[in-house]
This record gives sequence, C-alpha cells and structure tokens, in this order.
Amino acid sequence: MSTLKIAIQKSGRLNEDSIQILKDCGISINNGNDQLKAEASNFPLEVLYLRNSDIPQYLIDGVVDLAIVGDNLLVEKGKHIEVIQKLGFSKCKVSVAVPKTFEYKSIQDLAGLRVATSYPNTVNEYFSSFGLTVDIHQISGSVEIAPNIGLADAIVDIVSSGSTLFKNNLKEVEVILKSEAVLAVSPKVSPEIQKHIDTLKFRIQSVLRARNSKYILMNVPNDKIDEIGKILPVLRSLTVLPLAQEGWSSVHSVIDKDTFWDVIDKLKEAGAEGILVCPIEKMVL
Repeated sequence: MSTLKIAIQKSGRLNEDSIQILKDCGISINNGNDQLKAEASNFPLEVLYLRNSDIPQYLIDGVVDLAIVGDNLLVEKGKHIEVIQKLGFSKCKVSVAVPKTFEYKSIQDLAGLRVATSYPNTVNEYFSSFGLTVDIHQISGSVEIAPNIGLADAIVDIVSSGSTLFKNNLKEVEVILKSEAVLAVSPKVSPEIQKHIDTLKFRIQSVLRARNSKYILMNVPNDKIDEIGKILPVLRSLTVLPLAQEGWSSVHSVIDKDTFWDVIDKLKEAGAEGILVCPIEKMVL
C-alpha cells in the first residue's frame, strides 16, 4: 500500500496545531524529539518535519503529497499549488509597518524607500499594483528590527497580535493579505495517493465542523416547538423527544459557535428552558 506523505512546519505554533488536527482525525503519530520524519501507526501516512520556507518547493517537486502550511507562504512561493481545505487556525496578516514617528498618509509615502521583508515577491507585487517601486531588503528573520538599526524605512512581515510591532516602536499601516493554515496538495499525486488524500480530507472536514459547532438541547413547551424550529439552523430537522411532564418536549439541535449567544437569547425569549450546550468531538455528514 502506498503511503501518503505530508509536510508540516518543523517547529512553532503551526507545528503544534498541525499535529493536533491529525490527532483529532484519529491518526497516531510516532514522533520523538528532533525527528525529521515520523510514521502513523494506524493510517498510511508519513509526516515530514520541514523548514517552513522549503515546503512549497517540496510540493511542486512531488517529494511530499500534502502540506499544512500558511497560505501566505503559497502566495509568496507557490501560487499555482492547489489548496483543498482551509483549516481555520494560525491566522495572521501580512502587513506593512513603519516607525511610529513616520507620518504616514498613504501607500504613496513609501515610494522609493527601503522595505525589509521575508516576502520579496509579495512585496514587489503589492507595490507594483499601485505603480510604485521600493528598495527591497530580503531578511530571513527578525524583520521588525530593521528600521531600528537603520537597515530599512519600513517592513512587510507577519502580524498576529501586533505585540512585536509595539515592542519595536512600529505601527501597522497597510494589510496586504490575511492568512491562515491550509491543506495544500502536490500536482504530482498518483490515483492511489489521491484516495488517501480524500479520506484524510473527509476526516479533517468532520473535525472542523465539530470545532465550529455546539450541540444544544433544551426543554420546550409543545406549542412553542414550531417557533423554536424557526430559530434553530438544523442539519435536517429537529430532534424532538417527549418529556415525562405532559405538554413538554426535549428539543435537540446543532448551532454554529459564532452565533451561539444570539441564538440562545432568541430561544429563551421563545420559551425554551433548561438549555444545555455541549462540545462536539466529530461531526460526520
């Protein structure tokens, strides 16, 4: 049987979240400290721990079949690589930042200035879209220090919370793109490997649906069930079970976690009582 090869970042938060989603898919990975390669014990999968910036090329060359990677990196190094699933974690922005003392009014203010970045292609394309040119200084790490040491007038880098910019007396002035972890596929996968990819994608989608949903059950007067049903975004139809107390039923459904409190308020107003909300481990449709 062929083994599916997946690349993930060697270290850092993206590494941890990538391993976690594979575990949530029921895949046991036998990885020890400082291993660059590990096999799953219960799924035809081999994990390669790679330097983040190398992953797009490994996909293009077919060395790995899949990768969990930030889509900002694909914009920079692998625009033609297919993304088959957004994963919803490791969210960040690729932003333009300048010193706090810089009197910034528009992107035109940066024309001809020095910009330090680890994303030269992204920077060049972004400024070119405004008809501007900048002097790009490519740096592999610690980009945020460049203005403080006189290397650059501005930077383009990943921004999550903004705390790193704040510590280095920088301010965000433009957002080039928003990024999150994605599941990307090599253009060179075989039909047999594609079957494994489809299976893994199905499991991941089930995990993601569960993460974004809550199971809800409540006691509802029978004459209010139709009204409650109009509030709940059900998968197919409400689950309604009669209670021992005459005239009441237990109503079960699934709601989106992002609209949770709004839905709860409406349910209470409509007469629901004893509302219980539970996490969902997996959600298979």
